Amino acid sequence: MKNRLSDQMNSNASHVATSQCSVAKLKEDIRKIKRQLNATILAHYYQESDIQDVADFVGDSYGLALTAQETDAEIIVFAGVKFMAETAKILNPSTTVLLPDMQAGCSLSESCPAEEYAQFRATLHDHVAITYINSSAEVKALSDIICTSSNAEKIVRSIPTDVPILFAPDKHLGEYLRKRTGRKITLWEGECVVHTAFSAEKLYALRNRYPDAKLVAHPECESYMLDQADFIGSATAMTEYVQKAPFKIFIIATEEGVLKQMRLRSPDKIFIPAPAAEDNECACSVCDYMKVNTLQKLYDCMLNRAPEVEISESIMRRAIIPLQRMIRMSV
Repeated sequence: MKNRLSDQMNSNASHVATSQCSVAKLKEDIRKIKRQLNATILAHYYQESDIQDVADFVGDSYGLALTAQETDAEIIVFAGVKFMAETAKILNPSTTVLLPDMQAGCSLSESCPAEEYAQFRATLHDHVAITYINSSAEVKALSDIICTSSNAEKIVRSIPTDVPILFAPDKHLGEYLRKRTGRKITLWEGECVVHTAFSAEKLYALRNRYPDAKLVAHPECESYMLDQADFIGSATAMTEYVQKAPFKIFIIATEEGVLKQMRLRSPDKIFIPAPAAEDNECACSVCDYMKVNTLQKLYDCMLNRAPEVEISESIMRRAIIPLQRMIRMSV
C-alpha cells in the first residue's frame, strides 16, 4: 500500500513538473514569435496568470485603449474580450489586431444589441448618450461619448446640468454615477455577470471573520456592495489604492484575476476575493468570457495571425468619434 501511494505521489509530482516545463516552454515560444512579428501583447487584469506573465502591458479598459492607440507595433495581440480588441482596432486602424478566441465576449456588451439600443435612443433624442466601453463597435458608433469606470464620473460631471443623460449598458455603474453626481440619468437595463455574482450572506460572514479588512469594490457591483465599500474604483484604481493604503487586509469585489497584480505590487498584504454566490474552485467571481483565452490560444493566434478583428469602415469612422471625445475629456 505504501509503495502504491508513493508511486502515485511520484507520478503526480512528475506530471506537475512536466506541466510547468510545458508552460515555461510555451511562454518562451510566445516571446520569440512576438519579436519576430513586431507584435505587442496587451492583457486585461482578468486574464489568467500565465497570460499576464507574457504581456507587454496589463491594465484596465482605459489603460489598454490608450496603449493600443499609442503603440507602433505592427500587430496588437489582445488578451481580453472582443469589445476591447474592437476598441484597439478603432483607435489604431492601420494595425492588425488579433484576438486569441472570438468567443471571448462580454455579458454587458451582449445585453445591449445595437438594433435595440438605436430604437431606445431614438426615443431620447434630447439626451447625451454616454456609453460604457463594455459595448460593441456598433453601439459605440451610435453613442456621443464613451467612458470607462476610470473616467465615467468625470465625463458625467462635464455635461451641462440642464442636459439629460442616457447611460448604457451597465445599470449599476449608471446608478452609482447618478448617486455621486445627482444628475438625471436614464439607464439601460444591463449588468455584468461577474460583479453581480457576489453573495451578500457570504460577504457578511467574511467581514465578521476579518473585521479589520477593508472592502474594495468595482462600481459595476450592486448597490448593497457599494454602500458598504471602503473604496470604489476601476481595476487600476483599486490596485493603486491597496498598494498605498496603510491597511493589511482587503476584501476585493471584482474578478479574481486582478488579485495577481495586487499581490505582485503589495506582497506584504493579504487579499481575499469577495465570495461568489455559487460554489466554484476558488469561491470567487470568475469571468468565463475572459477565461476563454488560454496561453495555447494566445500562441496559436500569433502563429497563424488569426483570428483577426475586422470592423467595417463606416462603423469605425463613427465609433472613433465618441472614443476620441472620451480621451480628450479624460485629460
